[in-house]
Amino acid sequence: MVPKPEEWVNNYADYLYNYARYKLPSKEIAEDAVQETFLSAFTSLKNFKGGSSEKTWLVSILKRRIVDFYRKEARKADRNVSSFKLPFYESGNFENHWLEQRAPKTWDVDDKIQLDEFHQVLQFCLQLLPDKHRAVFMLKVLEECSSEEVCARANIKPNNLWTIMHRARLQIRECIEKKWM
Repeated sequence: MVPKPEEWVNNYADYLYNYARYKLPSKEIAEDAVQETFLSAFTSLKNFKGGSSEKTWLVSILKRRIVDFYRKEARKADRNVSSFKLPFYESGNFENHWLEQRAPKTWDVDDKIQLDEFHQVLQFCLQLLPDKHRAVFMLKVLEECSSEEVCARANIKPNNLWTIMHRARLQIRECIEKKWM
């Protein structure tokens, strides 16, 4: 069986999208994964051996895209977890250091199931924050906005940003350690 890329969208896009939507956190990410699947399949047409159906082949490529997405998210989570730090003012700059006795427990996320559990607990913990703290935290940590942008969008001053982030991180850390660990 010879793959027919010109028919992929009509024949498989809905199925692949529904599969991806079930496995991924948003419709936009699912759409991107399907597009990446088609692109990857098209660029590797010569590798299709015909040992499975076109649909099965495309699904296997999509599964790899999904795994790649969660690997990237896990790496981001590792970076974001390392940003759960207590800032100390040193010579005009905020440096990030943990006091040894207040360092958080290691948060090991080994597989997709644990990552899903972690995300559910994180969402739960975020909902416990006061509205303003949640909004500021999400802008700064999850959307990775600059401090200036967060201050402008939340209508706060830089010193308020530091206080809000400090309190939010402590509350989220405590909540996650109680609910997930």
